[in-house]
Amino acid sequence: MKLKATQPMRLWESIGIMVFMFLVLGILIIKYQMAPQIPLLLVFTALLFYGYLRHFSWDDMFAGVVEGITPGIIPIMIFLLIGLLVATWLATGTIATIMVIGIQILSVRFFLPLAFIICGLVGMTIGSAFTTISTIGIALLGIGHIFGFSAPLTAGAIVSGAFFGNNMSPLSDTSNLTTSIAGVNLYQHLKNMAYTAVPAAFITILIYLFAGVPSGATNPDKIMTMSKALSNNFQVSAWLLLPMMMVLFLAWIKVPAIPTLLAGSLTAMIIFIIGHPHFGLGKIGTMLMNGYHAHFGDATDVIMSGGGINGMLSSISLIICALALGGLLIKMGVVNTLINSIMSLVSRPGNLILMTSLSGIGVNLLVGEQYLSIILPGSAFKQAYQEPNIDLKYLSRTLATGGADINALVPWGVSGIFIAGTLGVNPFQYIPLAFYPYLNPLITIILGYTFVTWKYRGRVK
Repeated sequence: MKLKATQPMRLWESIGIMVFMFLVLGILIIKYQMAPQIPLLLVFTALLFYGYLRHFSWDDMFAGVVEGITPGIIPIMIFLLIGLLVATWLATGTIATIMVIGIQILSVRFFLPLAFIICGLVGMTIGSAFTTISTIGIALLGIGHIFGFSAPLTAGAIVSGAFFGNNMSPLSDTSNLTTSIAGVNLYQHLKNMAYTAVPAAFITILIYLFAGVPSGATNPDKIMTMSKALSNNFQVSAWLLLPMMMVLFLAWIKVPAIPTLLAGSLTAMIIFIIGHPHFGLGKIGTMLMNGYHAHFGDATDVIMSGGGINGMLSSISLIICALALGGLLIKMGVVNTLINSIMSLVSRPGNLILMTSLSGIGVNLLVGEQYLSIILPGSAFKQAYQEPNIDLKYLSRTLATGGADINALVPWGVSGIFIAGTLGVNPFQYIPLAFYPYLNPLITIILGYTFVTWKYRGRVK
């Protein structure tokens, strides 16, 4: 006989669980430098037994875990394929070719703003922050290393540009999801999004511009030495850009991420086999599993090694732990209780936008899944916009900024895990330097209390 919960989760319980979760994660991850998987499992264990004491059945809680992990299946497959993509592009020389071209045309003084702009343009073209980061982003990270910029600072510019492009692309899955939830025309949403995204991008570019050149920046002679080393160690030619062109084209025509990444990896693999006919099949399998490792005995060994399935397994385990915990929090009613309590604080348009944004941020912090951070607040707050007849384009914009953007700033969020795993940067190091995901939600809230409140004054009571 299954035991059932005697009453719904109360607000003080939900707040207590949230405080406990953040204390454990904060202390163990930040102070004791633990891998996030361990604190997440500790919180998961405590919550599981607390749920049992609250008379939730094991079956119900396990069903919540399954439901929580299910949205992560496709991202997990994408992570595995990103490992293959990076390994094949490194081995083939695609990354080296992009880096050599980038070194020749990019300026050290303007590198960070240009990295933001390049990732923004690529993101708008293909509509995927993940694909942008895992392709051109990796090459820009290597160029930044050669120029003398720290990896976290370069990663911040890459992430900021990729998420700006994701916000402004009609091909973006998050843009299409937010408009679907809110019931808004896609191009009306993008036009409205520009009022916050473009100022946020402009401020971000200024910040990176005034960041200047680091004191330890590489001098021109060393930059040219690295460029020559890349040209000597790898075949560098326009032919090797074909895998990148394949990925960009397929993403542009809206082919799903999995076949797009497979095609990009397969194209690179074919080029590699043609160029290395004596490279055994067993060695190729080892490379795909363990990643490509350069052994040239110079500085290129560090920046030209990585990828492989094994290189992504730590990130995948973190996704599973985070989503399992998030599914349990949803099944036990913690997330819905907190969102419903926030609804009582809505008294005017500015407050409505603020609470919608805070709900998206809260779901990101608790669940770590950007789609749920859009779906849950969107479903909960939609009627609050409809009753006073507030245009739902403000809901879709707030969901995009408080949901999709913030996910990049959550170390245990799907985006945060992906960025850290793909770029090889500690999330707590790049997060303070990724300015755009902070600015876009902030400007959204400011406009909510100014323009939107003035436009709809007296509508929400």
